[in-house]
Amino acid sequence: MSMRWCFSINSASFLLRFQPIKQTIIFGTKHRNTFTRIMSSGGDQKVDTGFEMPRHVVKKVLAKPQQEGVGAIVRRSIGRSELRNLDPFLMLDEFSVSAPAGFPDHPHRGFETVTYMLQGAFTHQDFAGHKGTIKTGDLQWMTAGRGIIHSEMPSGEGVQKGLQLWINLSSKDKMIEPRYQELQSKDISKVEEDGIQVNIIAGEAFGVRSPVYTRTPTMYLDFTMKPGSQLQQHVPKTWNAFVYVIEGEGVFGVPNSSSLATSHHVLVLSHGDGLNVCNKSSKTLRFVLIGGQPLNEPVVQYGPFVMNTQAEIEQTIEDYHLCRNGFERAMQWKSQ
Repeated sequence: MSMRWCFSINSASFLLRFQPIKQTIIFGTKHRNTFTRIMSSGGDQKVDTGFEMPRHVVKKVLAKPQQEGVGAIVRRSIGRSELRNLDPFLMLDEFSVSAPAGFPDHPHRGFETVTYMLQGAFTHQDFAGHKGTIKTGDLQWMTAGRGIIHSEMPSGEGVQKGLQLWINLSSKDKMIEPRYQELQSKDISKVEEDGIQVNIIAGEAFGVRSPVYTRTPTMYLDFTMKPGSQLQQHVPKTWNAFVYVIEGEGVFGVPNSSSLATSHHVLVLSHGDGLNVCNKSSKTLRFVLIGGQPLNEPVVQYGPFVMNTQAEIEQTIEDYHLCRNGFERAMQWKSQ
């Protein structure tokens, strides 16, 4: 019996760049799916911790530049050896790409990719005929589900920058049909108060909720804080959460248990019901606060495929090679 190998040279190269990741089991407790209100104050006022169990930094990792895709440079924070994953999060990259570098045709199965543009624009196209360009401040929330092959390439001149987050899907959702949620910058909820601006990508802040549906319950908030501003942000108590500093420096945590962090650092937070942040510097601080309800399921990852067992990974690789069970449309497809 002959077999048709459907993947292109580009996608095969992308797949083989990754090393298999052994099965990991992450334990936790059941978590509530609620978001609570931000409280913030400006100036030099003293900050009350404001929480029954304030969060503090338990781990700090510097995201160092590395090559990915074809000639692209990323700073990977979650997904590197020092921080393999943080249930339900599998990876966070801050990418900086100039044409002709980029991320040509490659597959995904079993999780979601969230692309948030910080500067410039990226064009996405997939084997189902979906195509679009996201620009500065725009968002694409892609649920790969049972299978997607797509390309992500810079659009325009100069350096294109953004964040890409990988969020795991539960076993019951891994084989759902692919889908997209896309928001232009003008449609992303924004609030500005007391020297703090927040773009509400997912979840809630200042009583304002994002329209994005999170199949794996998630909060994703982009904060910009002026010098001297102070913030208290509620987070569901037992969700896993982290901060990634985009620019500037800030103090995260409460007195006697705080951590100073500068750009390109990821801060893993303890469990608790909220986070205190203070910008004591003379420059603007920008960071994302991301939290999610752990799935508490085995994670078996082979590059862009994330399942629950080794057998499922082997089945996925076979499906991909033979263009079946979600990858049928890859048979004749190549991005333009």
